[in-house]
Amino acid sequence: MSSKRFKDWFSEALEDLSIAKILLREKKYAASCFHSQQAAEKAVKALLLFFGRFEFGHSVSELLLTARKLEKIKVANEYIQYARILDRYYIPARYPNAFERGAPHEYFLEKDAEEAVKLAEEIIKFVEKEIK
Repeated sequence: MSSKRFKDWFSEALEDLSIAKILLREKKYAASCFHSQQAAEKAVKALLLFFGRFEFGHSVSELLLTARKLEKIKVANEYIQYARILDRYYIPARYPNAFERGAPHEYFLEKDAEEAVKLAEEIIKFVEKEIK
C-alpha cells in the first residue's frame, strides 16, 4: 500500500471518532466503544504509513509497539496502556459469543464509552502531532 494513503487512514480515524461520539450521545455504548477502537487503530495505521510501513492486524497496542520499534517515533507507555484498554472493545463489543449469555450491548456502560472516546482522542492527538 502506498504511504501516500496515510491521509485517507487518518481521515477515516476521525470519521470513526465522530461516529463513536454520536453513538455515545445516543446511548449505544458497545458500538461507541467499538468505533473508538477503530478510530485509534486507523490513526496508528496512518502513522505507520506516514513512515512507509503498512501493518495488518487490529490490536492498537501491537501497532503502537511496532511504531515504537521504528525508532523514528517515541511512543510513551501511556499510549500503549490506552491502546490495551481499547483493544478490549474490538471483538466483545460486537459478538454475542464473547459473553456467556446476552447481547454485547447489554454489557457496556456509559462510563465505558466515555473512557473509550477519551482514549481514542488521546491516541489521535498523538498521531496528529507525529504526522504534522
